[in-house]
Amino acid sequence: MTKRRILYISHEIKPYFLESVIAQAALDFPKKMNAKGHEIRVFMPRFGSINERRHQLHEVIRLSGINVVIDDMDMPLIIKVASVPGAKIQVYFIDNEDYFKRKGTWVDKEGKAYPDNGERSLFFAKSVFETIKKLGWKPDVMHMMGWMGAAIPAYKEQFNNNDPHFKDVKTVYSVFNDSFEGKMDDGMTRGMTFDKLDVVSDFAEGTADAWYAAGCKHSQHVLRMEDLSDSRVKALEAAGVTMEDGTGFVESPADLLDYYETLFD
Repeated sequence: MTKRRILYISHEIKPYFLESVIAQAALDFPKKMNAKGHEIRVFMPRFGSINERRHQLHEVIRLSGINVVIDDMDMPLIIKVASVPGAKIQVYFIDNEDYFKRKGTWVDKEGKAYPDNGERSLFFAKSVFETIKKLGWKPDVMHMMGWMGAAIPAYKEQFNNNDPHFKDVKTVYSVFNDSFEGKMDDGMTRGMTFDKLDVVSDFAEGTADAWYAAGCKHSQHVLRMEDLSDSRVKALEAAGVTMEDGTGFVESPADLLDYYETLFD
């Protein structure tokens, strides 16, 4: 068996998020690969709804001192870590006082979307790259789940493909039905424009379907994890995305091991 380094990135991970298909998969996949002897890193945002005391989060001091540029603003990046009970895996939490101290995830107590969710998503995406570089760790596979990480494949493709930490890394995007209502604010596309990202237009429509389609378009491999809405399927097809069936991995995460090995054939 070839020991692989696998990076999982999701905005929903059990037990730090409400029960969902994606939160369960984002726990089961790294848990199973870790048990099979692979080297795992797991990243998610440190939403204010996460009880730091109950889940025993603590700041990783050696990873401090990083700033992430978001639309001409230097935003401090704080990395916290916690061990998942009974899973023998650690989760790295992307944190920032301005973006994640609030008690909600993406909506306030009245159910209204935060007006900077786009910026928060871009901060999360760019912070993943900065943290991996600071760790000095080179993944073999980057496996993304959820709409919030949609910018990651495009940033890898344009800015990080030749970086030694990410060169030859295989990208996999799992597609679920997770979503947000209406259209996202322009915070992410504004930041992308400042960064001179070549493919900002792929994200411009601002819907969850469009974000997923853009993220998958710039990934090397795409897995459909459940029966998708018609609008999501149409958006993916319009972007020229070819999906493989990944629904079996939800029921049998151990089967991912063979799938990952096919990426290196």
